[in-house]
Amino acid sequence: MKRVQTIVKALDDKKAHNIDVLDISGITSLADYFIICSCGSGVQVRACADEVEEKMDELGIKLAHKEGYANGNWVLMDYADIVVHIMQDETREFYALERLWDDAERIDVKIED
Repeated sequence: MKRVQTIVKALDDKKAHNIDVLDISGITSLADYFIICSCGSGVQVRACADEVEEKMDELGIKLAHKEGYANGNWVLMDYADIVVHIMQDETREFYALERLWDDAERIDVKIED
């Protein structure tokens, strides 16, 4: 859970909003958690992705795969058991990942300073 908290704090530090953590471990083998957040611009999406990668590197956790960084509309970051979706507001509204994973448990993550 420390890794999930680290990611959520990194996103919060860069002013991402509507941060949702979904526990998908019981419904798929893709990952244990999806972390989904919204940003107001491509610049903010990339800043959030950079912050997550930096904070995870500090924990010694390397990114397995990253997609969408260049266009900044939707960045997907794969940490094997945690998948992070950083999306511009309109993209998140359009794809509505939370509805696709409606059976997933929502996790309330406390942000520690």
